[in-house]
Amino acid sequence: MLRKWSKVVTPISKFGSQSHFDFVKNVTRHSYAGVAPAPMIEDKPQPPMVNLDKMFWSKPCSLALPRDSPLRVEEPDYQGIKRFMLKLMLFYSKQSRSIRGANVVYQRIISQVDKPPIYEVFNLEKTFKTTFSLLVLHMWLCLRRLKQEGTEGVELGQYVYEIYNHDVELRVSKAGVNLLLSKWMKELEKIFYGNIVAYDTAILPEAKPGDFTNAIWRNIFSEDGSSTPDDAASQSVQALARYARREVSCMTLTDKEALFSGNFMFTSLKHKNRIEKGPQR
Repeated sequence: MLRKWSKVVTPISKFGSQSHFDFVKNVTRHSYAGVAPAPMIEDKPQPPMVNLDKMFWSKPCSLALPRDSPLRVEEPDYQGIKRFMLKLMLFYSKQSRSIRGANVVYQRIISQVDKPPIYEVFNLEKTFKTTFSLLVLHMWLCLRRLKQEGTEGVELGQYVYEIYNHDVELRVSKAGVNLLLSKWMKELEKIFYGNIVAYDTAILPEAKPGDFTNAIWRNIFSEDGSSTPDDAASQSVQALARYARREVSCMTLTDKEALFSGNFMFTSLKHKNRIEKGPQR
């Protein structure tokens, strides 16, 4: 039985422990990159650099999709005998509605995590480790906001968590890990809860100013378990920390209906992978 995400275990003593880094490196060795033939290197124009220092300073806003947005997902409104039959099959029950909403919420998460812009903007190599770490970060953003809605939000969060677990298991299998799958999943679960605790702790009012940035570094960027960002990655780490903090505020401003139906979108990064000239407005 899956552990309830809302009952977080005792904080792991070292969120970036060497065993965890060894584990994700082993997964990466079985990733698509590890089994696919090396591509031919061609001279192609490099994408423009991003001015990270000027990004994610704008005022937070609701992430809810407008009523007329083509990206919205609406509940099917069947009529007549079809609706009657679906009611008998509990299609319109609270649980069924929650499961459908949880699926849409998770689709919003992977839509942000699986696409190139997030890796291009924050100068991240797309590996199993970085994808999994970004997936956990966005799960935290959603679960944290759902928890603010009380018992109803926690119940929906549990459905989202179960969908996430199933997706991670598929990702691990596709990465070439078929033996001892349950052991690998347990290790990933420990990393998940360790990251969640680290983010929750680092964003508390009494936390030190650099705690959240350091948590982002350890959980997403660091390859050796070091606790603070190195100079080369500092700009990207700080930008991702600003992005995450802003999304926390944006999620808080997103109304319950949009949240529970999944009719919201994380801040688009599609047009941010280009040079920005002058101060943001």
